[in-house]
Amino acid sequence: MTTLALEGVRVLDMTHVQSGPSATQLLAWLGADVVKVEAPGGDVTRGQLRDVPGADSLYFTMLNCNKRSITLNTKSERGQEIFTALLRGADVLVENFAPGAVDRMGFAWERIREINPRIVYASIKGFGEGPYTGFKAYEVVAQAMGGSMATTGFEDGPPMATGAQIGDSGTGIHAVAGILAALLQRERTGRGQRVNVAMQHAVLNLCRVKLRDQQRLARGPLAEYPNEDFGDEVPRSGNASGGGQPGWAVRCAPGGPNDYVYVIVQPVGWAPLSALIGRPELADDPEWATPEARLPKLAKMFQLIEEWTATLPKWRVLEELNRHNIPCGPILSTREIIEDASLAANDMIVEVEHPERGTFTTVGNPLKLSDSPTTITTPPLLGQHNQEIYIGELGLGDEELRLLKSGGVI
Repeated sequence: MTTLALEGVRVLDMTHVQSGPSATQLLAWLGADVVKVEAPGGDVTRGQLRDVPGADSLYFTMLNCNKRSITLNTKSERGQEIFTALLRGADVLVENFAPGAVDRMGFAWERIREINPRIVYASIKGFGEGPYTGFKAYEVVAQAMGGSMATTGFEDGPPMATGAQIGDSGTGIHAVAGILAALLQRERTGRGQRVNVAMQHAVLNLCRVKLRDQQRLARGPLAEYPNEDFGDEVPRSGNASGGGQPGWAVRCAPGGPNDYVYVIVQPVGWAPLSALIGRPELADDPEWATPEARLPKLAKMFQLIEEWTATLPKWRVLEELNRHNIPCGPILSTREIIEDASLAANDMIVEVEHPERGTFTTVGNPLKLSDSPTTITTPPLLGQHNQEIYIGELGLGDEELRLLKSGGVI
């Protein structure tokens, strides 16, 4: 019988929207028993961006697979007593409320630690301690304040947000790392601890190469950037790789919005690439033969490559480049990704049955553990596991459960 990596770990999930649920879903995929504790009205995303009337939205279902759901009004006296009982049996508590919200419920860290000294209490907030602490945080706000937007986009355009949810789900992944480290440390110390992760901090961690380049600017222009002018801040540089090997997205036939291939030009790849684009003489031309010679002419170099790629479909370009071991990748649209057979074969595009909305497609677990395989299960309906947990695990009676419901506690 397979034992999952986090089997036996009980997580109380008091999260909502995306940053918290993305973290607790990963814990559930790793085998933890994640109990989503929702207010009687439920996670707000159950009804946001709803595409099937009367059913939980994809916003909710794609972030809450493999969990159980109970409802609880933690502002009520009986609700706080029940929550205290839940805390005693938990290994991890995760929340992403506004700063101070859990404290105002009467559950400051000191009290939680008193109730259960072994619990790991993880909080996801927008910002750390300081002038931004009380700011409301959203995905793109975190991108704006973490260094991403200022360095994304083209030189002559405005700051741009990335489509990847680095502020929300990116922070969730950071939170998982902190939780797992705290659980491991607990094995040695016997004590739980606080884990705090801020969205701004997580985005900043993902933007560290731009801070690298900010410091390099003090010693002169950044040669690997295609920009002509440099001030005292790292500029937006379009699709440039910003790394040691120059790269760019080049257009392919027939010229649709995602008919592009991203190409990296390594030193070893220049000769075969020159031949592919019909300019074999450039392989030995001193003006083009070395990386140092090509750096001042990156825009022209990728223009020459695009003159070739623009005549071919992106999958043909991909085939030709890979045949010569030139690093590249097609720009895949969301439709192409959701229909990608290889992603489905790797359990990264997964079909899940839902009792109200039917089958929906979601993203699978990117963490592949050989001894802890993931099976994606349907997200819970609101309060689906009230009876299972309150009666079966906490020992409440049927009559009390009925009274709790009629009294608005659950």
